[in-house]
Amino acid sequence: MYGAKIIKDSINPVGDRLTTFELTYPRFVHAELMTHRMFSRNSASSRAIPTKKLMARVEENPVMPKWWGKNQKGMQAREELEGDELENAKNIWLAAKGWALNCAQMLLEAGVHKQIANRIIEPWMFITVIVSATEYDNWFHLRDDPGAQPEIAWVAREMRKLYKENKPNKLDIGEWHTPYVETTLGSGRDHLFVSPEEAKGDPLFMAKIATARCARVSYLTHDGTRDLFEDIRLHDKLSGNGHWSPFEHAAEADGESNRYGNFIGWRQYRKMFKNEHRGRRLP
Repeated sequence: MYGAKIIKDSINPVGDRLTTFELTYPRFVHAELMTHRMFSRNSASSRAIPTKKLMARVEENPVMPKWWGKNQKGMQAREELEGDELENAKNIWLAAKGWALNCAQMLLEAGVHKQIANRIIEPWMFITVIVSATEYDNWFHLRDDPGAQPEIAWVAREMRKLYKENKPNKLDIGEWHTPYVETTLGSGRDHLFVSPEEAKGDPLFMAKIATARCARVSYLTHDGTRDLFEDIRLHDKLSGNGHWSPFEHAAEADGESNRYGNFIGWRQYRKMFKNEHRGRRLP
């Protein structure tokens, strides 16, 4: 099911705003979000989810295009199918889903790993993505536009609406933007609350928890429980293996509009690790 919501929205003392969204949209338009380099993003990987579970999701809630455009030259369809033509197109789309599910099952029975078997059903899958950024204007300009594919245009339009309506939380220098973590009770999202006692004096504890939850695209573990120990364990595993993208969402408010990675005015947690980037200069 399509969805868009703000997970965390913060503004530093000099007016730089950092907003984290949770988005759900068709897997087949995911590449259109990935082209925007100002975004930090993590998504629920289809490689990590058992094929049977994904097949059940597709069977119960398959992606359907938002606009059934008529075939014509160019990248955009100006007219939509109607009547019997529209119903026929929908039936063909769903028939293809059934064939893909059958083929995925056959691959599973043949002993093929889920990272291959799952790919066959991706056109009918939704994907959930965490996006954090301090600059959204270009995204809104390009994707909330009549020329954009309707499925991604819906997402951009909902994001723009939420962004305009929401009031960011004012943070002082040194305070943290921590998606999926609340540090005070009574916020309306007490299920995300992490107490100072649980932090055990670790000043980066909240950032670690937020990092793990952004990597998992949920405040719950994969078995559906809230487990801070598992959050810390995942954080340490990610840092040890050099998987740094989830470390970009949590960030510390700066007192100036300095750039840290792809953020302005917010020091990404990732940038606090000396080995967060590996590379070499070409001769």
